[in-house]
Amino acid sequence: MESKPSEISSSKMFGGYNKRYKHFSPTLGCSMTFHIYFPPSPSPSRKFPVIYWLSGLTCTDENFITKSGAQRAASSEGIALIAPDTSPRGLNVEGEADSWDFGVGAGFYLNATQEKWKNWRMYDYVVKELPNLLSEHFPQLDTSRASLSGHSMGGHGALTIYLKNLDKYKSVSAFAPIVNPINCPWGQKAFTNYLGDNKVAWEEYDATCLIGKFHDVSATILIDQGEDDKFLHDQLLSHKFAEACKTVGVPLLLRFQPGYDHSYYFISTFIDDHIRHHAQALHLP
Repeated sequence: MESKPSEISSSKMFGGYNKRYKHFSPTLGCSMTFHIYFPPSPSPSRKFPVIYWLSGLTCTDENFITKSGAQRAASSEGIALIAPDTSPRGLNVEGEADSWDFGVGAGFYLNATQEKWKNWRMYDYVVKELPNLLSEHFPQLDTSRASLSGHSMGGHGALTIYLKNLDKYKSVSAFAPIVNPINCPWGQKAFTNYLGDNKVAWEEYDATCLIGKFHDVSATILIDQGEDDKFLHDQLLSHKFAEACKTVGVPLLLRFQPGYDHSYYFISTFIDDHIRHHAQALHLP
């Protein structure tokens, strides 16, 4: 099966192009899609730093590209946006689509250890396979200058991947992230099924737990959280992560935004701040 990415759509936006690709993923054992927004290039030799955007529950690689409006700031800052899908698709594992918060669309950016879900290896896909694929096939991208951002489950992914790979990423930000999944229903459901009953294994994918282990963070972590987000108090638990960062002295800018909810209306309102946050880190020599 073809592992080389093939272009399946292209649309011009703010002088650059949204391009969607399909490829076979050996890591996940199925075909996957991803989007790249290429900003306008002043010269053929220009190489763009990248921001990986990790989406939330039920999302695909399309939500961020079509709803966020991030391309305007990415175009002006000269940064490429990479939006992968959120889980393997098409494997037809029994029960994979039975609930919206688990299985298809809910990969949680981890490497599953339970046999039934052995193909759910979104951590390795995002951290290893996708960057290697981009480096090999897209010479205009400089994947050595990379940052992470994400929303909800994707915010969880961005934070945990960043903390465990501080040598690979320049900065991280998140919108309404699930920061303490071992203590919320979404996380407990996903971790029990993907990782089994070993709670120590769960902590390896919990940003609030990880901040104590990987606290050598110099770049400020930016998080925006809507005050009217219905998931804030039961699922997202922002205060837990804030307390953990304060304990170990990690620089965190946690902004509670009055009146905003969990939607892309919220994301599109503040996405320019996040692109500029990453641009500052990515354009440093």
